[in-house]
Amino acid sequence: MKQFLEGSYAVAEAVKLCKPAVISAYPITPQTHIVERLADFVANGEMDSQFVNVESEHSAATVVLGAVATGVRVFTATSSQGLIYMSEVLFNIAGMRFPIVMVCANRAISAPINIWNDQQDAISLRDSGWVQVYAENNQEALDLTLQAYRLGENPRVMLPIMVNMDGFILTHGMETVDVPSQEQVNKFLPPYNAPYKLDVDNPMSFGLLGDPSIYLETRYSLHKTLEETLDLMPKIGKEFESVFGRKGLSLVESYKLEDAKIAIVAMGSVCGTIKDYIDAQREKGKKIGLLRVISYRPFPKDAIFEALKNVTKVLVLDKSISLGSEGPLYTETKSLFANKKPKVSGFVAGLGGRDITIQTIKDMVDISKSKDVRCEFLNVNQSLLKEEFYV
Repeated sequence: MKQFLEGSYAVAEAVKLCKPAVISAYPITPQTHIVERLADFVANGEMDSQFVNVESEHSAATVVLGAVATGVRVFTATSSQGLIYMSEVLFNIAGMRFPIVMVCANRAISAPINIWNDQQDAISLRDSGWVQVYAENNQEALDLTLQAYRLGENPRVMLPIMVNMDGFILTHGMETVDVPSQEQVNKFLPPYNAPYKLDVDNPMSFGLLGDPSIYLETRYSLHKTLEETLDLMPKIGKEFESVFGRKGLSLVESYKLEDAKIAIVAMGSVCGTIKDYIDAQREKGKKIGLLRVISYRPFPKDAIFEALKNVTKVLVLDKSISLGSEGPLYTETKSLFANKKPKVSGFVAGLGGRDITIQTIKDMVDISKSKDVRCEFLNVNQSLLKEEFYV
């Protein structure tokens, strides 16, 4: 059914259709509307779930960890400082192989305090063992939430999934979305049947001491499973398409790359702006395209290489920065083409919610004509860069 919904409400509708038994979260901008809506559903009797109020994000992550360990489906959501606060538990969740789904409303990290969008929060947790996927629009945020449960709960995977959506731009933006029926979701997503859980009749422990004789093997197993999900994601996407009639989960999306000489690489909602720029340039006869990375973890090296191997120049746009190094997406993309064509340049923009406009994309392309860069910040206000600014 078509509905005109805020992105947060679209995600809440998806979660309701997935029927989690336990929901726990702590309110933090711009994630709050997701769990407020879910709390309303529970209070109104629209969801048969237990909503657990907690005093912090660390506690929220701990609650859903404990709940999923008993063999039930769970959900949580967070953003920014909240994600960083629960990071200790997130590593535990992945190490214990629990298929929790969490939506992260991407937002800048303090200091200074900033409530607006970039992708620094989730990128900072890229090594936690969670699968990370990035939505371009509200429909995709809804659809990825449905598919996240199907992926994480697969017995071959048993890993947590972080669905990322740009804070405010998507969470508070209104779009028409297709909300599926409960019958469709039931056909696509079966009830969760935990292959292992806490059970008094079959005692089991999780997260015990791993000494040097076994710890390396646990990391190896986690790493190999993440790599194996690269094959499973497109299969789940095809099944999703067969049930819902919409394109499902994929590792990357190519946009007008078939004959492109220049390719822009990016993640999230900014890709809509980049597509508008590309369409305008195509009308002028300029061969430029986009590669949108959907799965950041695991990183789809082969898919990215195949999509970009025939272009002349690659421009990677990061909405995060590994301070003292480069944009993380740029670093990993560049590594695929070491000492080979195409030339790969890296740009950083949109930090702290700074607008990324058509002009920003044009500036990026223009800069790349005269030089190859590894960490070019776009839209920097030079008048602010005075000595007293740092004090």
